[in-house]
Amino acid sequence: MVEFSPFSSFAREVFAKQLEAHPPQQQHQHWAQICSGNPVNKIRGCDRYGCGYFGADRHGHKGKHVGVDVICADGATVYAPFSGQLSGPIRFFHNGNAIDDGVQIRGSGNCFFLTSLPPPSLPGYCVKLVCIHPIRYHGQIHRGQQLGRMLPMQKVFPGIISHIHVENCDHSDPTQQLMPVVPPFPQQGSHWATVCSGNPTNEIRGCDRYGCGYYGAPRRNGKGKHTGVDVICSDGATVYAPFSGQLSGPIKFFHNGNAIDDGVQIRGSGFCVKLLCIHPIRYNGRISKGQILGKMLPMQRVFPGITSHIHVENCDHSDPTSNLERGKGQ
Repeated sequence: MVEFSPFSSFAREVFAKQLEAHPPQQQHQHWAQICSGNPVNKIRGCDRYGCGYFGADRHGHKGKHVGVDVICADGATVYAPFSGQLSGPIRFFHNGNAIDDGVQIRGSGNCFFLTSLPPPSLPGYCVKLVCIHPIRYHGQIHRGQQLGRMLPMQKVFPGIISHIHVENCDHSDPTQQLMPVVPPFPQQGSHWATVCSGNPTNEIRGCDRYGCGYYGAPRRNGKGKHTGVDVICSDGATVYAPFSGQLSGPIKFFHNGNAIDDGVQIRGSGFCVKLLCIHPIRYNGRISKGQILGKMLPMQRVFPGITSHIHVENCDHSDPTSNLERGKGQ
């Protein structure tokens, strides 16, 4: 990432020419890197204080998370995600603790600003970045320019995954804007990779006293049909990404917090699946086909004697069997 801080007169001239050549609506639909050391704006997963994805439940049933927590080490440099006008300070905790500081940036959704803000009628971005100390609370700032420093979150919440709280002013989800601009996910063939170590052919669970693992199998007590496929996987085994894509989660299948109530979704070029009963290494960011995704959870604790397995479910509830079988021996 090239930084101009402050912008030189030469950089301004070059940039003005770029604005003429490329209309604002064509520029930077995704935001820049926010924190040094986190080039892809990786989002905080879950820790004992909660989860960092948009819409996560807050502790004590205090509503939902209306922002996204971008991982950032205490003391790290913070950058402006887009160009705009600063205003602040933003006091999130209202108690003057060591991280009770932040700033708001309001600007056009797709444009750098060199001299002035666009008319209010134009669509644009407005975010609050909290738990940082900005260099200044007012004035203009440019995309990628140094905004400030991450505050010492560990002093307030020891053991938390330190992060910047990024919140859209209208409380909409900023996740898509945080995702970096990347080329299409390379799939290296249409067949899926091995999902679980120890099961190179993606063998599907047969039938046991708890039911059957094939697609469309009747559920116990007449509770509909099986909308996924159960790929055999030993408790604690390594789980791999079947194809390249973007992660999102966590996915809670049982909604009861039992030992296997975890999982993640992968969305890639042409595919979208949920892999359940696993604990992923992370819930957000890119992953490549065959890369370690996580670990199989202890299914025997919940269903003693079952054939332990990963539940693989297409997002559209179609049958994933053929994609799994094409991976046999690969």
